[in-house]
Amino acid sequence: MLPALIAIYCTHDCRSACAAKLLKSKTSNQFISSGQTYKLAPSLFPSRGSMDLLVLRVSSLLMFVLLMLCILAEGATLFSELSESLAVYVTGADNSSPNGTKAGTNELFVTWALNSTAQVDDSAYRSVELKLCFGAPSQIDRRWRKTNDILSKDKSCSFDIGSPQPYQRAGNSTVWIVGNDIPFAQYFVRAYGLDSAGEKVAYGQSSNAQRTSNLFTVEPISGRRASIDIAAAVFSAFSVLSLCGFFLYEKMSAKGNKA
Repeated sequence: MLPALIAIYCTHDCRSACAAKLLKSKTSNQFISSGQTYKLAPSLFPSRGSMDLLVLRVSSLLMFVLLMLCILAEGATLFSELSESLAVYVTGADNSSPNGTKAGTNELFVTWALNSTAQVDDSAYRSVELKLCFGAPSQIDRRWRKTNDILSKDKSCSFDIGSPQPYQRAGNSTVWIVGNDIPFAQYFVRAYGLDSAGEKVAYGQSSNAQRTSNLFTVEPISGRRASIDIAAAVFSAFSVLSLCGFFLYEKMSAKGNKA
């Protein structure tokens, strides 16, 4: 847009000149019309550096506004806005410690209920979703396990424990066999309370808020199976027997040639 005001200093009457076509001079900040020279007030035209700074500020503001609009359009749910109103407990088989649970073999016994000390309105709770989450020590230098306050971008709770269960104040429990794809790490269990639309509105977890205590480890599968061990033993025995057979055959052939 052109400036709203243009200050023009005229040496003669410029009523007719202002209506003429203005041509900018190549050598100075001037306009020429009908042989007359008109100078522009320099204060109304900022320097190149000021213009660059203005453009940078406007661009930054637009980017911030677009980012906020994207977050709002996604209907992003923030973990910090959830109500911590659920209590979660985890044990191993036969009420033992879950520490050292073996992936693909051992079970976790997870119990959840409404926290008796929480003064909240749970009328919107419809179901509970259980997640296996990485503890803080197992997130260090691992961006693919990074915690994010925007739950749709959070990577700390990547494993589902069963399917969502109907919510009830007295709580419920589930037995879950740890999957073969669970890597070695320190974990805790988190429960999310969902409303009728499936949106997270509450949570509870088996660790402390910093995710540093009351953790348990999961040992991954070794990749060895009984069938693989048996096959390896059979092939090893066959190799030894074959070597002995060839050795005896050579001995017998040598004796036959001497005779």
